[in-house]
Amino acid sequence: MNVSLVHGWVPVVVQALTLTVVLAAIGWRSRTWRLRWLPVAAAVGVAVAAACHWVVTDEALADDSAPVALWAWVAVTGLAIAVAVLGWSKTRWWRRVTSVVAIPLCVACVALLADGWTGYLPTLDDALGRVTGAALPSQTDEAGVRDMLRRHVHPATGTLVSVHIGADASGFRHRDELVYLPPAWFAGDTVPRLPAVVMAGGEFGHPADWPTAGGARQTADAFAAAHGGNAPVLVFVDTSGEFDDDTECVNGPRGNAADHLTKDVVPFVEAHFGTSTDPSHWGFVGWSAGGTCALVITVTHPELFSSFVDVDGDLGPTAGSHQQTVARLFGGDESAFAAFDPASVMAAHGPYVGLAGWFEVSTAGTAQYYPAGGVAPPGPPATGDRLAVASYLCPLASSYGIACSVVPVADGHDFGAAGRAFAAALPWLAGRLGTPSAPAVPLPGGAPAA
Repeated sequence: MNVSLVHGWVPVVVQALTLTVVLAAIGWRSRTWRLRWLPVAAAVGVAVAAACHWVVTDEALADDSAPVALWAWVAVTGLAIAVAVLGWSKTRWWRRVTSVVAIPLCVACVALLADGWTGYLPTLDDALGRVTGAALPSQTDEAGVRDMLRRHVHPATGTLVSVHIGADASGFRHRDELVYLPPAWFAGDTVPRLPAVVMAGGEFGHPADWPTAGGARQTADAFAAAHGGNAPVLVFVDTSGEFDDDTECVNGPRGNAADHLTKDVVPFVEAHFGTSTDPSHWGFVGWSAGGTCALVITVTHPELFSSFVDVDGDLGPTAGSHQQTVARLFGGDESAFAAFDPASVMAAHGPYVGLAGWFEVSTAGTAQYYPAGGVAPPGPPATGDRLAVASYLCPLASSYGIACSVVPVADGHDFGAAGRAFAAALPWLAGRLGTPSAPAVPLPGGAPAA
C-alpha cells in the first residue's frame, strides 16, 4: 500500500481515466446539446472554479498559489455536475451512469492535486490510515510505554506514543496528539531528562502530519542512531482542533490554541515523560502557519522556549487582510492581535537573553546570519515573499537580542520540503537544546562556532 499519491503513476492514471469518462459522459449527442447545453455546462465549470478560487483567496486558506491543474480539475468537476444534470433527460441509460461516475472521479482528481500541492498524504497507506484512524507503525499509548519500561524493553528506534492531553487550562477542543520518544528514553533504569521540541504543522493539519508526510520520525531515528540513541523528545501537537479550523496558534474565537500549547502541552509532557523543565532545553519547530506559530509562541513565552525553527512562516498570524485577520482571529480586538504579532511582542518585551532561531524559506538564496544585538530593519516588506518576510523578521529579532539565520533553500512549499528543512536544522537544534552526545553546531551563514 506504500504507493505514492504525489508522484508516479497513480495521479497520471486517475486523471487519464477521469478525462476519458468525462468525455464519454459529454458525448457528441445532438446539435442542440453541443451548441446550447455544453457551453452552459462549461460556463458552470468556470464559475465553480472562480468561486472556489475566491474563497481560498478571501479566507487566506493557502500561502502559495495553487497549481493551475488543480483549478482546471475544479472547473472540470463543475462541468461534470452540470453535464449530469443538464443532459439527464433524452439520453441513454449508460451515458447517465457515466455522467454520475464522472463526478466522484473528478473529485478524486481534485483531491489528488490538492494533496500533491501540500504533500500531507504522500502515500496510499497514509491516506487509508488517516481515513480509518489506524495507528502508525511503532505507535503505542502511555500504558504501552509503561509496560515497555516495566519489561526493560530497549527499542532500537524511537517509539510514537498517542496521548490525550487534557484541556483544563485552555478549554481548547483538540484531537489526540503524538509524542516521539528516542531509544535513549528507554535505555536506563530511570527516565532521562531529555530536551523536548514542540512541532506544529500548517493549516488543515493533523498531529500525524509531521511523523508521516514530514518524515520527522525517520529523521529523529537517524539522528539518534548517530548519537548513541539520543534525540530530543518530539511533541506533535494539534493546533486546529478539527480539519476545517485555522487558529494560527492564537487565543480567540476559534479556540485558545496558544494556551493549549503553553498551559496544557508543556506541563503534560514534563509530567508524563520526564523531560527537562528548563526552557533552555525546549524548542519549537513549525512549517507554514506552524512556522509562524513557532516564532510567535517562542517570543511570547521565553520562559518556556529558547529556540525555534520557522519554516516558511508569515509575518504573523494571518487570516486574510489585516482587517480580516483581526476580525476572524481576534473578534475585532486590535490589542488581542498585538499580543500575538511577533513585531509587537518583541518590542513590548524588550531585549531577550538566550533565544535563537532558524528561519528557513523555500526560495533560492544564500544563508545569512544575524547576531544578537543587531540593527533593526527599516520596516516590514512590501510583499509577502517568503525570503523578504524572513529577511525582515530575523534582523528584527536580532535587534531584540535573538541570534538567528535566514536559510533559503530552493524547494517546494509542501510537507516533504518541511521535512527536509527539519532534517537540516535538527543538528543545530539538538545541540543547542543540550541533547546528550549532540555537539553544539553554529547557525548557518557565518555564525561563530558555539
